[in-house]
Amino acid sequence: MPSAAERTRTLVQSTCSAVLLIPGLTGGAAASAALPAELLAPEARSVGPDGEVFLVFPADSPAVRAATHAQDDELAAVLELTDVAPVSVPNRIRGRAWLSGWLTSVPGVTEPGRIMLRLEVGESSVDDLWGAESVEADDFARAEPDPLIEHEAELLQHLHASHGDQVRALSSLLGERRPRCARDRAVPLSLDRFGLRVRFTTAHGDGTAADRSFDVRFEFPRPVRDIAGLRQAMHALFDAAED
Repeated sequence: MPSAAERTRTLVQSTCSAVLLIPGLTGGAAASAALPAELLAPEARSVGPDGEVFLVFPADSPAVRAATHAQDDELAAVLELTDVAPVSVPNRIRGRAWLSGWLTSVPGVTEPGRIMLRLEVGESSVDDLWGAESVEADDFARAEPDPLIEHEAELLQHLHASHGDQVRALSSLLGERRPRCARDRAVPLSLDRFGLRVRFTTAHGDGTAADRSFDVRFEFPRPVRDIAGLRQAMHALFDAAED
């Protein structure tokens, strides 16, 4: 199971959406929430060697103006990330993470019209498919993102589009929980080096009750480190479902 720090680091270094919240940006305790989200969404983000998060904004962004005007003052800010499943499933939000800390501008310009800001992370938290946990700054700095994160969206979409029958066949491993209706669905929801999570939806054909969804986690025999290892792990998983 990935640690809370690893899951948070993975979200930061993924392509999921992010918005920077700066209380009192234009006056009022929650003023930043009143601004259009796109004005506070960084165009790029990365993590430095000490766990600081670097964010790239247009030079005229409200976030850049706030960091510049703060100068030597500590400007509190929160980076909020929202992870949405890349395939169509009920309840598509897979998780959120919040990194709070202090924002400063980085001298120089990354490219014309762009400014880099530095978020010194004080504390973090994540609320995702694994549960809600807090993350210490040192743990976040030491954590590594999941090695499959750059390919996860593409891999899930491929599994769903080209291997849907095999994914659904994984229900044979569920015992009494196995969906049995022909209208039941199985959609690959998330993928990491430890395993695959599938969302099964049990359909009620009589229209008297709402469809019921539940997630099942299929662990790999050992963590994978690359696409080649993932391919072997998936073959083993599908073969087990056929036995």
